[in-house]
Amino acid sequence: MNSFADLIGNRWLWVAVLSSTGAQVMKVLLILLLERRWHPGAFMETGGMPSSHSAMVAALTTGVGITEGLGSPLFAASAVFALIVMYDATGVRHSSGQQARLLNELVGELRAVVREGFAPLPLRVLMGHTYLEVLVGTLIGIAAGFIAFGGQSA
Repeated sequence: MNSFADLIGNRWLWVAVLSSTGAQVMKVLLILLLERRWHPGAFMETGGMPSSHSAMVAALTTGVGITEGLGSPLFAASAVFALIVMYDATGVRHSSGQQARLLNELVGELRAVVREGFAPLPLRVLMGHTYLEVLVGTLIGIAAGFIAFGGQSA
């Protein structure tokens, strides 16, 4: 029977969560290093380098592949899930973030033209990822999976 101890002891889950958390910490540190500004809020933001979503699903998939085997149905399900997440990060979310940014610019221009009675709320811009950001996140996740599960095999 499943228990709280099973949840706490689920290494696949925690490696994935820690991989994602590590990528988010790296995001804050990269902003500090490259832009010379402290932006801890980036820890909770989507988008940017590296992709924490990609790190999370890659760590999970790597752990499952190592422990269950590359031919297992569980690995196949995890790999398909990871590919969908990565595709969505570079495709749908990236495009919708760009569209929201452009729509907000248009709304700003309309406000300047029609000053009276026109005040729509700006769209929230949720950025997706570039291919490089997803690749780096994926490599972080794979590395985390090998560190956590590398000594085991199916």
